Amino acid sequence: MIRARVVVASNRAAAGVYADTSGPMLVVGLRELGCQVDEPVVVPDGDPVGEALRAARADGVDVVVTSGGTGITPTDRTPDVTRALLDYEIPGIAEAIRAHSRDRVPTSALSRAVAGVAGQMLVVNLPGSTGGAKDGLAVLGPILRHAVDQLRGGDH
Repeated sequence: MIRARVVVASNRAAAGVYADTSGPMLVVGLRELGCQVDEPVVVPDGDPVGEALRAARADGVDVVVTSGGTGITPTDRTPDVTRALLDYEIPGIAEAIRAHSRDRVPTSALSRAVAGVAGQMLVVNLPGSTGGAKDGLAVLGPILRHAVDQLRGGDH
């Protein structure tokens, strides 16, 4: 069983200004991929994302998918905070997600999302939209089980 966690980086959702919609969509999608995942953790962007990632690693989570904070506004800090915690990046995942979206959503090229490994935990940043969640799940679906198996020491 793959243990997953969804971390939503949204200043407004964390403050209760509105209800996040991408996090619940990611939870459902990850469950459909066979993951064990609780309800989303909603935090403000920036350092609280790093705290949530460190907590997931301490809890032995296999995969963390973040939603939000990947753009180019001054408050979008999720990729920076994520990158600081990674042991190494897997650029092909983030590139594949952007490529999957590119023709339908030209602004997906502005995403600074990263993916990589912290310890034995896969971390994937996604945009905070429901479309970004769908695109991320579409890319992760065929590779997630293999990636987690590799991180657990599986053979090629």
